[in-house]
Amino acid sequence: MLSQENLSFITTGLDLMATLFIIFIGLGVLWVIYAFISDISQTQHAIRRNYPVIGRFRYLFEHVGEFFRQYFFAMDREELPFNRAQRSWIYRAAKGISNTVAFGSTRDLKPRGTVIFVNCPFPTLGQDAVPTKELQIGLHCSKPYRTASLFNISGMSYGAISRPAVLALSRGAKKAGCWMNTGEGGLSPYHLQGGADIVFQIGTAKNGVRNHQGHLSDDKLREVAAHDAVKMFEIKLSQGAKPGKGGILPGSKVTEEIARIRNIPAGEDAISPNRHPEINNNDDLLDMIEHIRKVTGKPVGFKAVIGGSFWLDELFDAINKRDLKNAPDFITVDGAEGGSGAAPMPLIDAMGLPLRESLPMLVNGLKRHGLKERIKVIASGKLVTPEDVAWALCLGADFIVSARGFMFSLGCIQALQCNKNTCPTGITTHNENLQKGLNIELKSQRVACYQKNMEYEVGTIAHSCGVKEPRQLTRQHARIVQANGRSMTLADLYPEHEKESG
Repeated sequence: MLSQENLSFITTGLDLMATLFIIFIGLGVLWVIYAFISDISQTQHAIRRNYPVIGRFRYLFEHVGEFFRQYFFAMDREELPFNRAQRSWIYRAAKGISNTVAFGSTRDLKPRGTVIFVNCPFPTLGQDAVPTKELQIGLHCSKPYRTASLFNISGMSYGAISRPAVLALSRGAKKAGCWMNTGEGGLSPYHLQGGADIVFQIGTAKNGVRNHQGHLSDDKLREVAAHDAVKMFEIKLSQGAKPGKGGILPGSKVTEEIARIRNIPAGEDAISPNRHPEINNNDDLLDMIEHIRKVTGKPVGFKAVIGGSFWLDELFDAINKRDLKNAPDFITVDGAEGGSGAAPMPLIDAMGLPLRESLPMLVNGLKRHGLKERIKVIASGKLVTPEDVAWALCLGADFIVSARGFMFSLGCIQALQCNKNTCPTGITTHNENLQKGLNIELKSQRVACYQKNMEYEVGTIAHSCGVKEPRQLTRQHARIVQANGRSMTLADLYPEHEKESG
């Protein structure tokens, strides 16, 4: 039997719950009345005016629809920009989980553009395989850079990504033996703490190497170059997600520390110029490359989206009119598939050549002008799986870089909130509560594991093609499915002796 005190306690509790329930219902009714009056009186949204209260659910369904499509409705190879099959491979590679699959491939080999590698009847045996060849960048520099790393971390600035993300990437790059590009946000302490090789990117705003007027500062260049970890300098002309538009960092992400590193005002939108104001033509570009190389003593190249071969021919002619010592040490070619934390939709959707056109165009141009040995080629643009990387090597790339692939290795779930400071995984937000979920040591291991598994599986493709190491892959080793269902080799599609139109 319940005592009188217990009965009184239960009765009081039930009364309190009933009161709270009535208050909750009352507040709900008041909100519905307020929303109804607000909706029928406003004139900006037709749906809300015609369907008061109910019309508001449209915005909720639009938002949650992204997540429902990703997890419940989309097939493994349907989503964009990266489908579930691609992301799953990266997650497994980063965690060191077996990437073997059963029964058969879910990849449809019939669509036009599908890449198929040419297996050799006598593949390379394990004992005959050789390590990836080391290459030297900067033949005429006082401090050239030598590395064998095929797959490296592309530009992601501190600002676009968070402090723990930068730390995890830098530590992971050190463990993997690959380089890390700073992006256009300057050199932060977190890039250096990991001990990785660093490529310092000079964006159009000159963040990190600018004076108070926003011009390139030789003193700042020397400060950056004094770090042994900084191996190369990359002048960013353009990037795949927004050719012709500078970097965009919302003011909500410009913290005091980021502002200090970049030498810009805190809390204000950081909008970089559309191009380097002092680079008006090819000669200006070559002058800047040579100037930075003299000041730093280290290899200097540039990153660009290609719009047509006519510019490349003009550039290569200008290089050959000078001493080859003045040539860029490398060119990073970014395809229109490239990503960004924030970009205008017309540019991200419709501007620039995709990598499948621009990469062979660049390599062919260098060979025609006798510059391929002098200038190394770095390929960038949605290259996140072994077949992507092997394809780029077949076309003549010397190195491949990826940003979003390494973001997935950090735990990115493609929430598409990079520009909102609300990234749920802590990668692209400066909200410390959200950053807590990113375990730096664990994620650095996954970064390294992804890079190593990438190079291992690219090697598996190369050995199946009958070569001893990935850089021996050629255009004869890959075929592309055509509209008629038949495939052609890359050598036939992109003959090296033929000059591209455009």
